[in-house]
Amino acid sequence: MTPRRSRRPRAPAWTATLTWKAAVFIAVMCCALAALLGTLVHVSVTGQTVRDAREKALSRLVEVTRSYEAGEPLPPFAGLDPAGLPEPLRRLTARGERGTMTADHEGRPTMWAAGPADGHALAVRVDHSVGAGTIDALDRSIVGSSVLAIAATLAVGVAAVTRVTRRLHATAQVARRITAGDLDARVDDPRTKDPRRPQDEVAAVSGALDTMASSLQGKLQSEQRFTADVAHELRTPLTGLSAAAELLPEGRPAELVRDRVRAMRGLTEDLLEISRLDARTEAVDLAVHELGPLVERAVRASGTETEVRIARDAAVETDRRRLERVLGNLVANAHRHGRPPVVVTVDGATVAVRDHGPGYPEYLLSSGPQRFRTESGGKGHGLGLTIAVGQAEVIGAELVFANAPDGGGAEARIRLPEYVRFTTGDDPEA
Repeated sequence: MTPRRSRRPRAPAWTATLTWKAAVFIAVMCCALAALLGTLVHVSVTGQTVRDAREKALSRLVEVTRSYEAGEPLPPFAGLDPAGLPEPLRRLTARGERGTMTADHEGRPTMWAAGPADGHALAVRVDHSVGAGTIDALDRSIVGSSVLAIAATLAVGVAAVTRVTRRLHATAQVARRITAGDLDARVDDPRTKDPRRPQDEVAAVSGALDTMASSLQGKLQSEQRFTADVAHELRTPLTGLSAAAELLPEGRPAELVRDRVRAMRGLTEDLLEISRLDARTEAVDLAVHELGPLVERAVRASGTETEVRIARDAAVETDRRRLERVLGNLVANAHRHGRPPVVVTVDGATVAVRDHGPGYPEYLLSSGPQRFRTESGGKGHGLGLTIAVGQAEVIGAELVFANAPDGGGAEARIRLPEYVRFTTGDDPEA
């Protein structure tokens, strides 16, 4: 039996936020500052209070010593070897020295002053209750004012940091929208529009993101227009070239010309389709279909020797024409760049297209299909998988590329939104 590793408890997600970190930092700094200032004030006031009490006790000791030497009676607050005299002061007077010490006497703070007198300890006491009460009241005031100051500073600091983090969240949200394809998204921070207003770091980031988005949008729109214009311009000469190729006498040269014309026409249609996908103007015609028969029909239309396996059929809500386009491109790519057998498996709302060739190249697995790039010995211009990814995104499906672990080969999996039929108690099939 293998011992289980104890998992370290994970901190809540909110503890990683900038607001939480700023609040902890402000609270720690305020506590440290309050402790430092409170300690300084406490030490200063306590020292002054004790010095005043010590000076008062020593002055009384001088007066009592004169009275004792003159043979006058001692006042009530003085005496020889009085009860309650701290033992350190007794030892001090035994060495012939004078000193003071704070101690409790009959439950009250007392300042003692003692000196030697004929082998005894002549001592006086001064009530230190007022000074001790002053110090206690001061400590309570320091603690209370520190708590209030920390709470106020923390509230103001968190409010200020929250304003900054709210702007940062808005900037991050716009960045995610741009990543998702919404090139019209902008932060539009008011500080970037008015040059008279001072700009902070968040405004600088927001302005840089807006500038980058505008530049990226302009470049992509230029590329889309260029692709669409090229494809449209190629259509007319290709139509004439196709008609001229049909007039050529039969033979190997005519077959080569017709084959190249068909390839050029396919490339032109692919470019037009990509330009429409890039423009995000495609309209989706959703309907409920049984996935198994739809896949079998798409494989038959490809005209290839492809095996279809239906492990579990399911109903999906999708655009049939676009899904057939995706499946046709995946099957064609498997035959063109892989090796047989090519197997299409339907398992619920997931369709897997697998070949037994060398597998997908590393760049495709890490970055996805790239236009006009292929790294196999087969023919192609690299637009088939790009179109498949674009059409899958249009119909709300997830297309994942991977290499099969057992036996090698490339495997593309497309996950479709499954259609769930709701039944009622009146339904005879329920």
